[in-house]
Amino acid sequence: MNVSVLGGGHGCYAAVIDMLEKGHNVTWWRRDTVAAARLRELGALKVKDFRGERRVPIAAQPGAIRLVDDLAEAVQGAALIVIPLPSTTHEALAAQLAPFLADHQVVFLPPGTFGSYVFAKAMHEAGNAHEVAFAETGTLPYLARKHGEDNVVVSAYATRLPSGVFPARFATWAVQVLQEAYPSVEPIEDALSGALMNAGPVIHPPLIMMNAGPLEHFDAWDIHNEGTQPSIRRVTSVLDAERMAVREALGYGAPHFPLADHYASEGDEWMYGRGAHGKLTDSGDWREDIDLKTHRYMLEDTRLGLSFLVSAGRWAGVPTPVAEGLLNLASAVSERDLYGEGRTLERLGLASLSREAMTALLERGFNQ
Repeated sequence: MNVSVLGGGHGCYAAVIDMLEKGHNVTWWRRDTVAAARLRELGALKVKDFRGERRVPIAAQPGAIRLVDDLAEAVQGAALIVIPLPSTTHEALAAQLAPFLADHQVVFLPPGTFGSYVFAKAMHEAGNAHEVAFAETGTLPYLARKHGEDNVVVSAYATRLPSGVFPARFATWAVQVLQEAYPSVEPIEDALSGALMNAGPVIHPPLIMMNAGPLEHFDAWDIHNEGTQPSIRRVTSVLDAERMAVREALGYGAPHFPLADHYASEGDEWMYGRGAHGKLTDSGDWREDIDLKTHRYMLEDTRLGLSFLVSAGRWAGVPTPVAEGLLNLASAVSERDLYGEGRTLERLGLASLSREAMTALLERGFNQ
């Protein structure tokens, strides 16, 4: 299958390697043409995971990653377009990508923060009426960290990826494409259900806000290791309960993939399988300098993800006091109005929709 990967982040490196090693034809596009030229010069990526260390070639030939500078060329002929980028990139990239999408392509956002709607809306506004499916899931398929310009370490691979499709009427053929690349994809109701599976806004806001002192004091701090203490876990559990209550109020069924399963040694398997939290902390790759004004945990998971959860709760009539409290604290710390800047149903123009109108939009898309 022809797969395109867009972006140059941690997950993008892992995705191009994973897709190639699964036997797919991989085209990779990076906005940073200088970095792309340097990678072509180096001729390979180095990867380390549970299988060991190896090099994966970058070249314009079969069996290698094809790295291109032109976005239209990158997605032409692709059955699947994977965009494992932070949701802060979505608006600009959606407008850039919209004219180039063609019938029966699947755009996969892992995770999405309802980015599936953002990309579909951009395509609609660009006048592109092709039948394209946009899908999103609850987490990045890889616990991955880049080490330099050509090196990536993958600590774990997702074993379960609950994924929703926009519009849902395309789900039958879209899920087949997704599962050819990611067998761990599990279809769920629709893209809003997929957005409300996003784990980042549940994991990261409590960890950065309740570790704010150490993060500002120490040169580097691992919020997932010494930063994950019982008091913080209790807050995370209540925040996750708010997420699940919103899902239930909107009629979405179990499993809701409670975050508690990520830490548990028994019970239902979470998205990264058993022992993933231990692999994450053992790697040491998440001991980092987190600037509370600029880091993606603030600008993506809190500003966009947590605001989306709060807005969905307001629309569904479900109180989310912990989510709102964390969002208000984060606004004070970052000195900006995170809800006002957020990816809310209000800013998306959807807050005034009735339940029936929202259901129709999620099922049929813009061509109703």
